[in-house]
Amino acid sequence: MATFDITGVVQALHDARHHWRQAQSQRRNSEAGNREFPSRDALASIIDSLKGVLFPMRLGPPDLRQESENFHVAHALDAALHALLHQVKRELAYNASLQSEVGRPVEEEALAAVRRFAAALPEIRSLLDSDVLAAYQGDPAARSVDEVLLCYPGVLAMIHYRLAHQLYVLGLPLLARIVAELAHSATGIDIHPGATIGAGFFIDHGTGVVIGETAVIGERVRVYQAVTLGAKRFPTDAEGNLQKGWPRHPVVEDDVVIYAGATILGRITLGKGAVIGGNVWLTHDVPAGGRVAQAESREGALANGIGAS
Repeated sequence: MATFDITGVVQALHDARHHWRQAQSQRRNSEAGNREFPSRDALASIIDSLKGVLFPMRLGPPDLRQESENFHVAHALDAALHALLHQVKRELAYNASLQSEVGRPVEEEALAAVRRFAAALPEIRSLLDSDVLAAYQGDPAARSVDEVLLCYPGVLAMIHYRLAHQLYVLGLPLLARIVAELAHSATGIDIHPGATIGAGFFIDHGTGVVIGETAVIGERVRVYQAVTLGAKRFPTDAEGNLQKGWPRHPVVEDDVVIYAGATILGRITLGKGAVIGGNVWLTHDVPAGGRVAQAESREGALANGIGAS
């Protein structure tokens, strides 16, 4: 007698896949016989390599010496870009199959996208330098910029975000989301790659931070753990489907500080230099230099009929 009903489980899984594909057939072509979408494991390896390309003496091989730094960067970058090219082709081919775009020049589009991605890496490095420096200058517990780069989860999340955002800008949202979710899994920090974040961004502690797709964040902004920059409502179309892509997350101007546990919802603006206190629930604009504390936020919400019994 068999220990497990393998045959029965395999058949049930086959039936479940068949049911799913049949249900989806109204909005997409049938799935190809081979795996046509990107690999999460492959992207994890690519991002690890790119970390070493961006910061070779800190995130590269442990035995790397400075005199061979450029050689390592060239070799690792070439390998990472070729691996990324394969994943980009998969996303573009997958999208083409969904849209029934026969004859789409996937090879040419993929190569052009990866070349633009490579050209953006120096700017990404400069932005990450500003993020690392902001963390070092903003945290009295930080003893060096090297400690910040090697240890801080907010910096790890920003490395992933900066790379993912570039993929998003290049029209590769699936690759971008996978890269962002790798950091989310590792750090508990959820930054959608579609968000726009300026230089010198510092996430202190980090766990539970959520930044939505259409959030816009200026320069030298600092946020603490469990901060949410989210949407207030989710409009639907005539058929009841969620409308996607419209601006629904906050705009945070330069030099804003948001303390732990603050929940900031909707397309509101936090003016330059504003300070948002801990555990605030905020759904209205804050002027430049404004200060919002928890009690003030509650009073405003009740005055507007939000949360009143």
